[in-house]
Amino acid sequence: MSLKRTLVGIVRSQESTSDRVKDPQMKTRYYNLSRDKAWGEITSILKKIPGYKVLHEVASVGEITLEKRTAFGRTVDITVSILSVSPVRSAVDIYSASRGSLGDLGANYRIILQLFTMIDKKLSTYKVVQ
Repeated sequence: MSLKRTLVGIVRSQESTSDRVKDPQMKTRYYNLSRDKAWGEITSILKKIPGYKVLHEVASVGEITLEKRTAFGRTVDITVSILSVSPVRSAVDIYSASRGSLGDLGANYRIILQLFTMIDKKLSTYKVVQ
């Protein structure tokens, strides 16, 4: 992780992915899977990650809410959104925010990268390279 990310993290306590971000690692991920199949695969991955607690799942909307405690005792709220782009293609976005008023020193950025690494590893055969 770069020094710039750590410095930005001093004041910022949230991070999210989208198509419009400049950092290529924070771009929305696309998979050649229907939303229902992607939902099944991704929820099974997220339920097995140690240190993360699944709080809420809404299959009809395509959102999974997770909670993670950091080494410093802060709580991080994470929302994983699975959207249908077409009948055979899905998009995955992640939003992560730390509770509290101070920055996170890039913790949310690292959490998103960790989750995307796990999802990409499991769904590597379906990943759309952009």
